[in-house]
Amino acid sequence: MAYAFKCLADDNNRYLKSFRLFLERSSEHQCMLDFIHGVLPDILASIGGGRSSLKILGVGSGAGELDLQMLSQLQLKHPGLKVDNEVVEPSDEMLYNYKVLVSKTPNLEHVNFKWNKMTASEFENHWQEKNLTKKMDFIHMIQMLYYVADPHATVSFFRSLLNENGKLIIILVSDKSGWGKLWKMYKADLCKGDTSQCVTTGDIKSFLDADGIKYKNYLLPSQMDITECFREGDERGELLLDFLTEVVDFTRSAPPDLRAGVMDLLRHPDCSAEADGKIVFNNTLEVLVLDA
Repeated sequence: MAYAFKCLADDNNRYLKSFRLFLERSSEHQCMLDFIHGVLPDILASIGGGRSSLKILGVGSGAGELDLQMLSQLQLKHPGLKVDNEVVEPSDEMLYNYKVLVSKTPNLEHVNFKWNKMTASEFENHWQEKNLTKKMDFIHMIQMLYYVADPHATVSFFRSLLNENGKLIIILVSDKSGWGKLWKMYKADLCKGDTSQCVTTGDIKSFLDADGIKYKNYLLPSQMDITECFREGDERGELLLDFLTEVVDFTRSAPPDLRAGVMDLLRHPDCSAEADGKIVFNNTLEVLVLDA
C-alpha cells in the first residue's frame, strides 16, 4: 500500500542536511572524480568538430565542483578555445556556492558562465518559448533525473540539443546497486511525488534500447557507510535513512512492518556488506554516454 509520507525533496533544509551527510559517508564524489579524470578526457577529445568555441550545458549542476573539474579536463583537450558554459540549477544556495567557487578558481578566463535558476523542465519550456536553435557540444546530467516527471522526455529533449559530434552524459545509480534492490522492492510503498525519484540507469537503458539509441556505459563502484542507520536514536543515522528512503523522518513516520522490512533489506547481502563492525551499502553508479 502507499503511505502518506512527506517527500524529502519537499523539505529543503532536511534534504540538504541528509545529502551532505550522504556525501561524507559515501565514496560517490571520488568515484565520479575518477571517471572525470580517467575516462572523460577521451570523450571530450571527440567533441567540437574543429570549431573555435565550445558550448557546454550542465543540468542540475549543484554547487559546481564537478562542473569545474570537467571544464579543467576540457581545457586540456581543447587548449585556448572559448567555452560558453550554461548552468541549469533551481537552488539559490547551490548557485551562490557555484559562483563563489568560480570566483576562487584560476584559469577560467576563457569560460563564459550563463546562470539559469530553473529546473530542467522550466529550462525546456524557456527554450521552446524562445524558439532557440543553438546547439551544445557537451551536456551533462549528473544525479538529477530523479527530480524530473518524465526521464524519457527529459533525456530526449536534451539529446536533441546536441551539436554534430556532441555528447550527452548521464550519471545515475546503477540498477545493480543497493538502491536498485531497495527501489525494486519498496518503490510502491515509499514517497510518491511528482518526480521520478526511484529511477536507475536500468530504466534509462530500457527506453534507449526501445528507441534504438546507442550508448556506452561505465560502472562506477561506490560505497556508503550506513552503520549509523542501525543505531537506535542516532540522529545522523536517521538522516541517512531519510536520504535512502526519500522520506522525511522515516524512522518515526513509517509503520513498524515497513520500517522492519526496509531495515532488513538494507542489511541484506543484496544491498550491503558487513565487515569490521561496519555495514557498507552498495552505492554503485553508472555513466551513460549518448551521441547526437
